[in-house]
Amino acid sequence: MIRVSTKFERPDAALVERLGAFSSATIHEAQGRLGALDSAIKPVDHRMSLCGPAFTVQCAPRDNLMLQTAIAHARPGDVIVVSAGAYEEAGSFGDVLANACQAKGLGGLVTDTGVRDTEDLRALGFPVFSRSVCIKGTVKETVGPMCEPITVGGELVRPGDIVRADADGVVVVRREDAAEVVTLSQERVDTEADYIAAYRAGKTVTEICGLEPLLAAKGLVIEE
Repeated sequence: MIRVSTKFERPDAALVERLGAFSSATIHEAQGRLGALDSAIKPVDHRMSLCGPAFTVQCAPRDNLMLQTAIAHARPGDVIVVSAGAYEEAGSFGDVLANACQAKGLGGLVTDTGVRDTEDLRALGFPVFSRSVCIKGTVKETVGPMCEPITVGGELVRPGDIVRADADGVVVVRREDAAEVVTLSQERVDTEADYIAAYRAGKTVTEICGLEPLLAAKGLVIEE
């Protein structure tokens, strides 16, 4: 007998909402260039975006038994995060399961394997981020861990960590670090706004970023 538990601590919903105001790239940079999943994991539609607590599940390659089980037990707002061995030649999720997720109010899906029915997924608008698009079917044979730490896209994802994904990629934020990351992300946004204002006022990139001493130290001489 294999026992799994679906109990884990979720972050405060208001904190998740605040974090979702920042882009994946901003969050990645703000938290010390950490947490970015492999760049191959992208949305099936560039307009898709998600931010929510990770509901983690481990699947065998080309097997979506545990994915369907996770969908059945996840709570509204949860993001299903699937580790399936980065196996691209499988369509483990499509429009039928997306409708099941949407009916439950789930926040989205992030998977390191493939999905299909992408036109229907785009029309439905349920956020889906995958490593590949593949029509090849899956089996329902293998049980495995759920709501335990998993590795997806080269990153450790724990249940309750916050997953933020948009057109540029996917980043994971440790639940206990989320409040600090919100602060750091806002500071980064404010700093970049100052940069943009300075550029529009006529300042150069090398001036604003203080690159002249660095370039000089590296022996670069620019003749104009």
